[in-house]
Amino acid sequence: MLLFFIVGLLVHFVFFASIFDIYFTSPLVHGMAPQFTPLPPPARRLVLIVADGLRADALYELDEKGNSRAPFIRNVIMHEGSWGISHTRVPTESRPGHVALIAGFYEDVSAVVKGWKENPVEFDSVINESKYTWGWGSPDIMTMFAKGATGNHVFTYSYDADDEDFGAQDVTKLDTWVFDNIKEFLRAARNNQSLFSKLNDEKIVLFLHLLGIDTNGHAHRSTSREYKDNIKLVDEGIKELVSLIKEFYGNDEKTVFLFTSDHGMTDWGSHGAGHPSETFTPFIAWGAGIKYPQKVPAQKFDDGLLKEWKLEYWKRQDINQADIAPLMASLIGVPFPLNSVGILPVEYLNNTDVFKAESMYTNAKQILEQFKVKMTQKKEVTLPFLFTPFKLLSDSKQLDVLRKAKSYIKQGKYEKAVFLCKELIDLSLKGLSYYHTYDRFFLGINVLLGFVGWASYASVLIIKSHASLPRGVSKEVKKPSHLLLCSFVAIGILMAFFLLIQACPWTYYVYCLLPVPIWCAVLREYHVIQDLVTSLWTFPPRRFVGYLLACILGIEVLVLSFFYRYMLTAGLVVFAGWPFTTHLWTRAKSISLSWIFFCLLLAVFPLMPVVGRKPDIFLVMGAGLLVLLLSLFVVTLLIKTKESFANDKLLLHLLQMLSTVLSMWAVYSTHNSLLKKQGLPLINQMVSWIILAASFVVPLLSPRSLLERLFSILVSSMSAYLLLSRGYEALFPLVLSCLMFVWIHMEQETLQQSGVFCKQKVTSMHFSSSADITQFRQLCLDDIRRAFFLVFFFVTAFFGTGNIASINSFDLASVYCFLTVFSPFMMAALMLWKIFIPFVLVMCAFEAVQLTTQLSSKSLFLMVLVISDIMALHFFFLVKDYGSWLDIGTSISHYVIVMCMTIVLVFLNGLAQLLTTRKLRLCGQPKSHLI
Repeated sequence: MLLFFIVGLLVHFVFFASIFDIYFTSPLVHGMAPQFTPLPPPARRLVLIVADGLRADALYELDEKGNSRAPFIRNVIMHEGSWGISHTRVPTESRPGHVALIAGFYEDVSAVVKGWKENPVEFDSVINESKYTWGWGSPDIMTMFAKGATGNHVFTYSYDADDEDFGAQDVTKLDTWVFDNIKEFLRAARNNQSLFSKLNDEKIVLFLHLLGIDTNGHAHRSTSREYKDNIKLVDEGIKELVSLIKEFYGNDEKTVFLFTSDHGMTDWGSHGAGHPSETFTPFIAWGAGIKYPQKVPAQKFDDGLLKEWKLEYWKRQDINQADIAPLMASLIGVPFPLNSVGILPVEYLNNTDVFKAESMYTNAKQILEQFKVKMTQKKEVTLPFLFTPFKLLSDSKQLDVLRKAKSYIKQGKYEKAVFLCKELIDLSLKGLSYYHTYDRFFLGINVLLGFVGWASYASVLIIKSHASLPRGVSKEVKKPSHLLLCSFVAIGILMAFFLLIQACPWTYYVYCLLPVPIWCAVLREYHVIQDLVTSLWTFPPRRFVGYLLACILGIEVLVLSFFYRYMLTAGLVVFAGWPFTTHLWTRAKSISLSWIFFCLLLAVFPLMPVVGRKPDIFLVMGAGLLVLLLSLFVVTLLIKTKESFANDKLLLHLLQMLSTVLSMWAVYSTHNSLLKKQGLPLINQMVSWIILAASFVVPLLSPRSLLERLFSILVSSMSAYLLLSRGYEALFPLVLSCLMFVWIHMEQETLQQSGVFCKQKVTSMHFSSSADITQFRQLCLDDIRRAFFLVFFFVTAFFGTGNIASINSFDLASVYCFLTVFSPFMMAALMLWKIFIPFVLVMCAFEAVQLTTQLSSKSLFLMVLVISDIMALHFFFLVKDYGSWLDIGTSISHYVIVMCMTIVLVFLNGLAQLLTTRKLRLCGQPKSHLI
């Protein structure tokens, strides 16, 4: 059985990884020739200013007094340049946002995971194509582009990573550092002939990355005074910088300025998903080669923003974030980034019609080059009779469109040339997508076969090992014929040969060959399948249909809960009525009432706002007080007992109470310190890390009595959870655990009423590291309900306090008791542990349910895995590669979450067994079989 779980874990890792090969492969191709506009550019230099985390409405809107919080930028919009909204894509994070801005393509998620500060994949960018680039800002962003550039022409300056402190007194210093350093740089250049000469060359870029707004947004939220004041500071800094640069270059009018953001920010201070507050970023351009403001009587936009911002008469021109890269390349005359998929927004250009047409022609050729390379690569590794070319853009069509476009330019029909080039770009992008997803259907079918095969094999194993099916009289179990084995071996060899001659990546072999042994193992157990079919024929049809519909409805509710949290509320309300469908209501009324009360109480949480949006430190304190009251009640009971080990238990409970008190103090003290902008006190940080470490160890010191061990796990977990809480979610594990305690009693009562004799009451049961297999019983239909309950509680633990399928549900403020300096991986680890704590509580309760119902943990756990796999199969079919980027990202994240849940179930099952069955003894502590 251990081998089965190891194999199962590996199989699920394969299913999990498959989504990245199918949907998240790198779109980059190499081997294209550089393309640039043959005409002289309007600008010699470009100043790119990126205000990290700046949302469009925060910049454009007027304040309460009707004044702009960015008067200089608003003056530019009205008198000097062009403006609009830059639409970003999911994930709205700094790295992919800057890649889209400067390289012109949307980075795949796998690249973001592989490297945060450096380039895990090679790509071209405007910075790389420039003659010289100087950059100032965050070390994360500066390092990313400096190490991606060829030659010694990119010079970056950044502050220390520890300065990115969300708890700092004044994080605007991150922006003032940038402005001060570039001023000093320009002053120093006047006395440095070599540097002065480079700065006066053509095709140069000055890149400013301003992180203060993003940091203030995370620390104080995007609606805060700090966030808005930071915008004012940036506006003043830009005003002074523009004046300084113009003076440095003698007002030669050869400088172009671009001001934008990599992503926006939600009202609750996060980003990563597809909410308009995250995907709508400002874009303002002015200077050499940029159109002056255009006043218009009406505009095409009907989103109401123009009227709200009082900009309805100044022409708004929206672009996609990747379009900024070709615009920058065109303005300073460098080759378009080789991997760019951006479309040049000619509406921003203030130049001749021939320049616009030639620039669009260059843009079309640059994207067409990528299409041709992608097609060639796919054609070389596909058998000729299986290759299906992209029919909308044949070789003859490519030549014909290019020839016509060039002809139109020569004839002076520039508008027709621009229109034709845009059509070619559109076809080239569709063709790129076609070849990029060429193998998607083939891989999807193989993964689907593997999924169905694995779920079938797990079901067969459950029936074979843990259920007693009637077997026909004198029916002998025949060994599977060698023909079956040989057939599957032959299929495997043919598949491997097919992949080999097409030079497929090694991962393709895994996805395509995995279903072969799985289905072979399923068909080898054909006698079990026969017994199951025979048993089902004897089952009353109405009862069978009823059970089947109940199973389907239950799984569909679980699937829908990923989209609509209130489905969990509906499910818990239905659960509350469970005692009325059995004899529990009449025979165990007090337990039934407790079950109804806690089901309805837990049902409130999915109706609450997503965690982090409305923090309330007093609710965290309230949760801590409730834990203390429960602990005090247990301590009172221990004081009354005469047990020899009561003193040890009392000491342990007092230690856990102290840990809870310290957690409450750390949360309250840290909250006040950050409000006063005094940073995170070192003592608070040390206490928090000690409590977190102790939460793993202290439960192992408690007795292995079922209720005592579970209570110890709850109190230790709550101490850590309080440190990671910001509001009402601090109450969630407490209510969930109360329901789990009642569930354990309910299941034993249910078992007794079904006629199974229980030797012990729950209060006298002990966890044991060595299970007595003679006490285990065979599975019955009611065990499917128990397995479903676990999956439902697992999903409730996951989504009960917020839909974390959306990245922006994570609140960085949750980890401020541990650290405030930006550290993406450490912060992610702490937030993941916060998510895991309710899971651990559910899994520990499940261990107790298995003990009280006399079931093998393997049998019930296998049923849980089958239910989880059926859910995963749902989401595999629901994955989208069309529609809005929010829909696409959400569909993929749902599949990833449910696959992670299946894998994490295996891990948490082992962790729960460790926490419930292991016992640590302090020096000098006597041994006892009861503890």
